[in-house]
Amino acid sequence: MALLTGCINTLKDNNSPLLARVHDKYLYISDIQGIVPDNSTPRDSIALIRSYVNDWVRTNVMIYQAQQNLPAGQLDFTKQLEDYRNSLIIYRYETKLIDQTLDTIVTDNDIESYYNTHSSDFELKENITKAVYVIIEDDLEIEEKYDQIFSLPDSLLFDSLAYYTTTNTVSSYLDTTKWLSFYNVQQIIPIETYNRELFLKNNRFVKIVTDRYLYFVKFIDFKIKDDISPLDFKRNDIYNIIISRRKVRLAKKVRNDIYERALKNDEFEIYYH
Repeated sequence: MALLTGCINTLKDNNSPLLARVHDKYLYISDIQGIVPDNSTPRDSIALIRSYVNDWVRTNVMIYQAQQNLPAGQLDFTKQLEDYRNSLIIYRYETKLIDQTLDTIVTDNDIESYYNTHSSDFELKENITKAVYVIIEDDLEIEEKYDQIFSLPDSLLFDSLAYYTTTNTVSSYLDTTKWLSFYNVQQIIPIETYNRELFLKNNRFVKIVTDRYLYFVKFIDFKIKDDISPLDFKRNDIYNIIISRRKVRLAKKVRNDIYERALKNDEFEIYYH
């Protein structure tokens, strides 16, 4: 403990006493600069240093044993490191060129065309729905008002909800255009059902009363798992797919262009026929 406490003080004056040794490898205090935050308590600092030193010892004990017991051919990573370095260099340069020239504008026509061509790829993995909901506390007057609103035809319902649902709710969701995961809806609304598909097919409105809250839910539309997903539900995914494909094509073009330019400028020679 005294040694580690001294280490904390030494960290501040930049001396480098020895902390640990594994055979001919040494760990000095100067090697651990930065692992102890300036605002750490002495107890926390000691714990951090002790943990770091123990990990260092364990790691280097394993390295030593591996070096002693593996054949020399399995310890030479020169080629792998060079290959890895080259891959990183190429990746970073390609990324830079792609970022400079990539067309990131994807039109609605692009998305719709891809969706229509690949619609079979977009089978739903879950049930989804369009729905609006309101959650209120147990208040008879407010409850009666929402009973009236949710009995209105759709042509009046949504405008009425937008007008009335301001400060008298615990929570609400009034977007009629977005598809929602039915599972996620169930995380908010305590809908209990053993058959989600059948529930969606048979219910357009539900009112749920709990000890504390009342839940009003209007289901506008739904799609069942394994149905073809609506375009809007996959719009962002399709955008990302299109961009990803453009990147792949552009990366191939970049490589080919660089090769052809080098060939034209006599930058390389191949010595076989």
